[in-house]
Amino acid sequence: MERNQLTRRILVASGKVPADTVVKNGKIVDVFNGEIIEGDIAIVDGYFAGVGKYDGKYIVDAKGSYVVPAFIDGHVHIESSLVTPSEFAKVLLPHGVTTVIADPHEIANVLGTAGIQYMLDSSENLPFDIYIMLPSCVPATSFENSGASLSAIDLFPFYHHPRVLGLAEVMNFPAVLQAQDDMLNKLSDAKRFGKKVDGHAAGLRGNDLNVYMAAGIRTDHESTAAEEAKERLRSGMYLMIREGTVAKDLMKLIPIINHHNARRCLFVTDDKHLDDLVLEGSIDHNVRLAIQGGISPITAIQMATINAAECFGLEDKGAIAAGYKADFSFVDDLDSVRISHVYKDGVAVVQDGKLIVDCSNKHKHGLEKSVHFDEIQASHFTISLPSKKSNIIEVIPNSLITHHIVEEVDICSQGFFQPSISADQLKLAVIERHHLTKQIGLGIVKGLGLKYGAIATTIAHDSHNLIVAGTNDEDMVLAANTIKEMQGGLVVIKNGQILASLNLPIAGLMSDSSFQEVYAKLNNLHIALEQLGANDQFNPFLTLSFLALPVIPELKLTDKGLFKVSKFEHIDISCV
Repeated sequence: MERNQLTRRILVASGKVPADTVVKNGKIVDVFNGEIIEGDIAIVDGYFAGVGKYDGKYIVDAKGSYVVPAFIDGHVHIESSLVTPSEFAKVLLPHGVTTVIADPHEIANVLGTAGIQYMLDSSENLPFDIYIMLPSCVPATSFENSGASLSAIDLFPFYHHPRVLGLAEVMNFPAVLQAQDDMLNKLSDAKRFGKKVDGHAAGLRGNDLNVYMAAGIRTDHESTAAEEAKERLRSGMYLMIREGTVAKDLMKLIPIINHHNARRCLFVTDDKHLDDLVLEGSIDHNVRLAIQGGISPITAIQMATINAAECFGLEDKGAIAAGYKADFSFVDDLDSVRISHVYKDGVAVVQDGKLIVDCSNKHKHGLEKSVHFDEIQASHFTISLPSKKSNIIEVIPNSLITHHIVEEVDICSQGFFQPSISADQLKLAVIERHHLTKQIGLGIVKGLGLKYGAIATTIAHDSHNLIVAGTNDEDMVLAANTIKEMQGGLVVIKNGQILASLNLPIAGLMSDSSFQEVYAKLNNLHIALEQLGANDQFNPFLTLSFLALPVIPELKLTDKGLFKVSKFEHIDISCV
């Protein structure tokens, strides 16, 4: 902070000089005492200078609205929104979110350090704060082919960037448990720079959690049950309560929140599609759900503001008090969290629910042409089975977790697996798309509910190879080859026809179009999915993208084959 800025803030706080802006007639949410207070809010140089009785050059009349600190998303993969950081900001600001802690793990798995640098460069000079946690596990495991590999040496230079807060979700638990050199170097570097370390403790209990805490890992966003959440809090972790597009854990975890532990809890979205962000919102949606689940509005607001700020050491965010950043919203009603106006650094960015500032970023990325594989033929999808009894991935609606089930399947006279619509047993393939390895993993999935055609996407966590699911080989082939021509994206195929598609040229993960254009194409994809008879209780594409994630239980598919997460090993499709 410049000396003259500090001087101005002190003079305004003392009432000796007028503030730049004074907000009057608002009901202020005090996140420290959990109360509603009244008073003038003085703002100078983008910071609150005080709450009390003040005069200012410009007066803002809150007209009786609640004045709430702006919301913070404690863990999000911006790439899952399918749009660039600047377009992402345009979507979130009207929802009262002005700060996110982003993990560019997805683009880093495709492009390595170039992907991280892109996310930093493309989020500069926005009226929206995007902080970065460096991807800790690229690749996530050694059981798949990723586009890049990041060692501690690769990550080290980024710690000097002012918006890099630490090391993102450590999902390679075996590397921590075995104290592997590169993982220890990553953890040590983060601590050396005084940075934070996020966890990814899916399925971990007991001593395994102690291992994470002993390693300096202090957060987890993978709790899916109340007892898991309590154990993380008991261990000393911050509990990140997630409500995304697929992973909807909030209502299951809210019952454990009480006045003793609430300040150790914060909200995250993790992965949320653009259409859900537009229709539901972001962290504001989490706040509303928490209130519906019985949490008091002020406690829910604490979790969305000061708790997240304190978790990540953002000492000047998350509250309406002197010395804090003037990021706040006007909320008409605390129960419904209806946001009318949003201010960033003391300047209005949203009025009457409409964005009124420029969020453009002209950074040139040059990250196209990241999809590389030979043309696919039907023979690439042949699954030979010695018997009908097979290991199958079963989808759990609105969850990242899958079941490992064993069922009998249909086999043709040549001994090949035949998809069954009546049994909801479809063919699944993951095609390596980074290094022309010709690697294709094949499996069987139950629960997607497709009655016709095929769907495919280059969004396949975490290595983002091409994943295809379908009822027949011909449509699967067309889906895969169409994605190659598009150089990344999503596609819906039926009877040899392309029903809908969305190009994602930036690393095969993000569009370079406006969020409105992407939103329109997503709607077309949803209409097309209806023509395939897809299950309408969850998002088929986002669910599909997590079927390739080998760090979330229980059975997944990588480009190297079917993967049993609890054993950390590949298994055969056949049970014989």
